[in-house]
Amino acid sequence: MSDKLFIDGMRKGLITSILALTFTGLQAQSPITTPRLVVTLTIDQLRSDYMEAFSSLYGEKGFKRLLREGMVYRQVDFPFTGVDRASAIAAIYSGTTPSMNGIIGRYRMDVATLRTVNCVDDSAFMGNYTDENSSPNQLLTSTVADELKIATRNRGMVYAIAPTRDAAVLAAGHAGNGAFWLNENTGKWCSTTYYSEFPWWVSQYNERRSPDYRIRDMVWEPMFPVNTYTFLPEWRDTPFKYKFDNERTNKFRRLIASPYINDEVNMLVEELLDKSTIGKDDTPDLLALTYYAGNYNHNSTQECAMEMQDTYARLDRTLASLLELLERKVGLHNLLFCITSTGYVDNDASDLGLYRIPGGEFYLNRCAALLNMYLMATYGEGQYVETYYDRQIYLNHELIEKKQIDPGEIQDRSADFLMQFSGVNEAWSAHRLLQGLWSPVIGRVRNSYHRRRSGDIIIDVLPGWTLVDEQTNTNRVVRHIATPAPLILLGGNIKAQKINTAVSILRIAPTLASAMRIRAPNACEELSILHF
Repeated sequence: MSDKLFIDGMRKGLITSILALTFTGLQAQSPITTPRLVVTLTIDQLRSDYMEAFSSLYGEKGFKRLLREGMVYRQVDFPFTGVDRASAIAAIYSGTTPSMNGIIGRYRMDVATLRTVNCVDDSAFMGNYTDENSSPNQLLTSTVADELKIATRNRGMVYAIAPTRDAAVLAAGHAGNGAFWLNENTGKWCSTTYYSEFPWWVSQYNERRSPDYRIRDMVWEPMFPVNTYTFLPEWRDTPFKYKFDNERTNKFRRLIASPYINDEVNMLVEELLDKSTIGKDDTPDLLALTYYAGNYNHNSTQECAMEMQDTYARLDRTLASLLELLERKVGLHNLLFCITSTGYVDNDASDLGLYRIPGGEFYLNRCAALLNMYLMATYGEGQYVETYYDRQIYLNHELIEKKQIDPGEIQDRSADFLMQFSGVNEAWSAHRLLQGLWSPVIGRVRNSYHRRRSGDIIIDVLPGWTLVDEQTNTNRVVRHIATPAPLILLGGNIKAQKINTAVSILRIAPTLASAMRIRAPNACEELSILHF
């Protein structure tokens, strides 16, 4: 009997000890909380290699702090071709590619009117402080911003602030509270009547502190001595100096294409944090920001090497200011900070002939004219090529149907004919692209192709060749180079670490959704990077 009592006592003691240890362990763990504010910062044309190479120009509270305290991916992969600012931002917030979200580029050809349209053009809505008509209605899927509004029954606040309207509108999504960008003609922060409110504090800011009041005194000169900028080949030995108000071209357009625009974004962010309730309650909110880190006035790096290095030095200070502002107004423990890039860079100039690098000139208009002649010889008289744009050929489907020609056949014939042109690396017909065999290269092209918005034939021009557009008198050198673009997550319980394995840009949206305890956007198929 005494043995039985002893054994029963041992069992009870063991169970009590296990429960005590379990309870203590649970109590000791850091509580996982939903962030009050998620801040996404997309830095247009930010490069990982430049960010790291120019580190001697930085202080301790900007890039260095992010790299020291954040979860850092050195390389983000964009799984589609033809990446630009609009298609990148749409992919970041929707978690899917242009083939699903419909944003194949900042501009696209509208086959109904045979005119190019901006990806956020919408004549159904007027502008606030602008004559541009804009909405996110060309974005065909939901975004993480939309899902936040749905999950919180509109209690979660969503604002987007960017230098340009495509970045602002696509980031704010279909259900956001507001999207603000700088009017490049007036220097006022503007928006669209698509969003139900144009806050009083933005109007007040425009009347008192907008850039048009200060631009006459803005002068951009190097922050450091000229001999400090040694990371890129430089053709000058004297410092640059730009006074935006004295330039012959549009002063606000130059401001938007300079690092000074990032400080302007910060100033409006501070106004938002002061004059609204964003980030002040337990319902998660989203603040979507865009900075600029490209070459000044969209020149080449060869022309603006010193400016590019100074841009990163100034960007470092602006980032430090933003972190300090968020820490002071919200508290870094209350937010998740996500920083990434648009994954492309502005076009560089062609290489000088003395280096004997293979290349040539490719004229899309001449190519389209010769294709039409070939199709007439094959199928009879008619205007088979309806239009062309950005290495895409659009065929006349009404004529094809009238002549009872198989669409797949004429597309394939056209692609085969175009493959014979000098400078053409590959030509994909929509028929082969959507129904043919898969390969990694074709997969990326498919992801960039939208069956209702893209052309019938996609032309891939050889690297080193120059695309000549005789309509707009613009030339663009083709370079098949993956731009090193980072992803940095900071805040909450995220552990500081550096990861060299590439991560898909499509995983950002489900990661943000996971952090806010909401569902991912409706076309998102990727998983969250972290388990929150």
